[in-house]
Amino acid sequence: MVKVNIESFFSENIKAALKNDPPGAWMPDLPDGCIHLSSGYPDPALVPAEELKGAVARLLDEEQDLPLHYLGSPRIARLKQQLQIRLAERGICVLEEQLLITSGACQAIDLIARILLDDKAVVAVESPTYMEALEIFQNYTKQIISIPIDEHGLQTYRLKEMLDERKRTGLTLPRFLYTIPSFQNPTGTTMTTERRKHLLELSIEFDFLILEDDAYGELSFDKSPLPIKSFDKSGRVLHVGSLSKVVAPGMRIGWIAGESEFIKALEWFKKDLDHPFAQSTMAVYLENTDLEKRLVLLKDVYRTKCTALIRSMEQFLPESVSWYVPDGGYFVWVRIPGVDTSHLLSQALAEGVSYVPGKYFFLDQKDGIEFIRLSFSYANEKEIIKGIRRLGQLISSVYQR
Repeated sequence: MVKVNIESFFSENIKAALKNDPPGAWMPDLPDGCIHLSSGYPDPALVPAEELKGAVARLLDEEQDLPLHYLGSPRIARLKQQLQIRLAERGICVLEEQLLITSGACQAIDLIARILLDDKAVVAVESPTYMEALEIFQNYTKQIISIPIDEHGLQTYRLKEMLDERKRTGLTLPRFLYTIPSFQNPTGTTMTTERRKHLLELSIEFDFLILEDDAYGELSFDKSPLPIKSFDKSGRVLHVGSLSKVVAPGMRIGWIAGESEFIKALEWFKKDLDHPFAQSTMAVYLENTDLEKRLVLLKDVYRTKCTALIRSMEQFLPESVSWYVPDGGYFVWVRIPGVDTSHLLSQALAEGVSYVPGKYFFLDQKDGIEFIRLSFSYANEKEIIKGIRRLGQLISSVYQR
């Protein structure tokens, strides 16, 4: 019997996408008892399990089977209204037809890539950037260009130089630029207001869109920066947000705010790939939650844990090691000169501490060899201190060899 040639049935673009590294290949297998400085997850103690349990009970008590059908509860419409109010408080005023609820931020990014990218399209990204966004874009195009960041976020003057050069030489300009302007993953940096406005000016001058990933935007240690979308008067910004970092990632509640023509096209391909029960539950949760009060708690906890991480690094890491100090979010970006951090990882895991090697956040992985991403969100303070002490001992031993 001749076995079916499975690959022959895949479309050409799928064949090309399957040549990339598998999704999540960057995530290490963690041994038991390992201190998780790699995990970009919320603090387990801050996930409102009991409140969500109560929301489920109330939803089913009041609506019986209704939330369990395809169309779900009328509270889904209420969730959209709740998100509109939340966005308006951050300077983003959108109509109902300008907002699409998605199954998390990753579905939002994938949908945007699906309607905007093909193998002829160019997309610009920050360098470094969120590795899962890179994975998504590489499924649609190989034409990806990187713009470096510094401690103030995307270097928009470098972006302008690139755009001028591409225009002068007749190269294709980007269809859109992907940015995480606030407490960026992986670097924790925040783009200045001046650069945010400059980026918008460039998008008009060179006719491209901006995909703004604002997953961490409300987790500031002080005053939250205004999203790029709040300055957008020309409809060029597709703003992606999520409740994963402020409520619970497993609920898979995200959104896209943008011009209604974009939203209509996105909705066309999203179809009914929804989680109506999760959306209904979230609506009930938000009805009965003081989200501002919750955000104060989250900020206080993460500020304290970030301080513990920074102080531990100052105490235990060699002087040659450097990092950016974030103003919010989950992450600290660390440079360890002369060390291949992907090779060091196995030794770190053997010592009971994890991190994510920096190479996975770059289009050209060689650019990230000396970097690591540390997360202060998941581990508790004692674990953070213990983990950095172990990491410091390991790095010092490498320098002494």
